[in-house]
Amino acid sequence: MDAVAVTEEMIWSRLKPRDPHANKGTYGRLLIVAGSACYRGAASLAALGALRSGAGIVTVASTERVIAAAAAKLYECTYLPLPETAEGSIRFSWEQSAFQQLLRRANACLIGCGMTNCPDTAAWVNAFLSEAKGRLILDADALNAIRGNAETLTQAACTPIITPHVGEMSRLTGCGIDEIKQKPGKIALEIATHLHTVTVLKDSVTYIALPSGILYRNTTGNAGLAKGGSGDVLAGIISGLTAQGLSAEDAAVCGVWLHGKAADLLSSRHAQYSMLPSELPEVLCEIFALQNR
Repeated sequence: MDAVAVTEEMIWSRLKPRDPHANKGTYGRLLIVAGSACYRGAASLAALGALRSGAGIVTVASTERVIAAAAAKLYECTYLPLPETAEGSIRFSWEQSAFQQLLRRANACLIGCGMTNCPDTAAWVNAFLSEAKGRLILDADALNAIRGNAETLTQAACTPIITPHVGEMSRLTGCGIDEIKQKPGKIALEIATHLHTVTVLKDSVTYIALPSGILYRNTTGNAGLAKGGSGDVLAGIISGLTAQGLSAEDAAVCGVWLHGKAADLLSSRHAQYSMLPSELPEVLCEIFALQNR
């Protein structure tokens, strides 16, 4: 089917002005489970994307080393330290009552950014999917963890959002990367309908596929996003919007467009060669300000 081009009018019809009588609880609680010794910045980038997209309370659950890196620059987050494996990834246990309490209170949960593709992570992610009852966003290593077991997503209480790049989509589906690049919209739609997910397939053109069979094609973004960390920011933006109560469809469509729009503005100032993913959330401020949001 033909993809619907995402327009700016679509975005601002979905993103309403802030309530002048709101408090931090009005705009949701987001739990981010992310990071490892080798990828300490992933959690920070995701959290910053979520905060700049308007989430009310953002909690990062990760190892002490990841939290130390995040807390040095993100003063607005709350943190839950978790044990660490010998390899530097998060050591999970469902007996961690503090984690269970945060998960129950969260309006949305993002898992996967920079968690590493290791057996401990895979085992926990698959157990998590069978236990979690809230709104889920799966990125990066959470997607790597469920390859071969992706059918688990069909049992989710709420429609999950998955955000694979073409490599992760290849591992998830078994399709070759060249095949995915030749027909990205078709494959994204097949996965979305089969697994009942909102599927954000990231590439030079990003497609958002819905389980209802609708397919969107994003119209913003540029090659300056081709740097490690861009996907973490995008996952954070989408998750922040989800925590505020947007539907999975609206959060994905708006998040992808805003992420690309920030990249377009940034490239006009720093050039695509030089722009950094960590600069994208700051530019979101200008995008929202122009709309008095």
